[in-house]
Amino acid sequence: MKIGFIGTGVMGSGIINNLLQANYEVYVYNRTKAHAQTVIDHGAIWQDSPRQIAQVADVVMIMVGYPKDVESQFYGENGIFAGAHAGQIVVDMTTSTPTLATELAKAGAKQQVTVLDAPVSGGDTGAKNGTLTIMVGGEKSAFDELQPIFQVISKANTLFGSAGRGQHAKMANQIMVAGTMLGMAETMSYAKAADLDVEQVLQTLGGGAAQNWSLDNYGPRILAGDYAPGFYVKHFIKDLRIALDEAQKMQLDLPMTALAEQLYAKLADENKLADAGTQAIVRLWSQFA
Repeated sequence: MKIGFIGTGVMGSGIINNLLQANYEVYVYNRTKAHAQTVIDHGAIWQDSPRQIAQVADVVMIMVGYPKDVESQFYGENGIFAGAHAGQIVVDMTTSTPTLATELAKAGAKQQVTVLDAPVSGGDTGAKNGTLTIMVGGEKSAFDELQPIFQVISKANTLFGSAGRGQHAKMANQIMVAGTMLGMAETMSYAKAADLDVEQVLQTLGGGAAQNWSLDNYGPRILAGDYAPGFYVKHFIKDLRIALDEAQKMQLDLPMTALAEQLYAKLADENKLADAGTQAIVRLWSQFA
């Protein structure tokens, strides 16, 4: 099976490398070819446009930054739909809006192309280690057909229903992550202000009720002064805003998520850390500034 992959960022590159290691033939496209060189060196085959990716691949996967980026890769004379063929499956792994996911599924159906929304959780570590969690919306037959691929890149993948529901599940995930990231930042700041051994605190909390993914994965990075992006602040702000927009449509109040969006926006705008990893949220507190 030939797989086309659009987007060779931190997450995409990890996924592509795992597909290559599983002996899939992978064709890649990225807006900047230089950013794809690492996966090309590992055996991926470059194509000059999303259209060419769709023309050559049996399955097309895409992971880019924002909903507007997703649209730009699907539409136009050099977009995925311009090169897609009947029976093809296209998997959008970008965290995007449920509305756009539904629109893409309908547009694909007109060409007998199945479009799944399949955002992921697990960060750069999950992408590198093939342990992502995939949340899927769309046709069950396509979901079932993709199981061999999903099993290479994830530890869990779940179909939540029709198009758009994968994105809704990802919003639920991001709402939880927002809470744990703020909790981690305040926990570590409190421990440091109290003159505790913060590393010892992390080890202790990791064995009790306070244990969570953010603390386990980002706590050690913070202690090492590592704010490199496994997941960008700017992309998390995008996700939080999507979640808040969707909640408003459902007349649902999410005060904690709203606070997280405000704090991350401050981190990006006032602290100029939009391109840092989400763990940089701790730098809003003086103990880690």
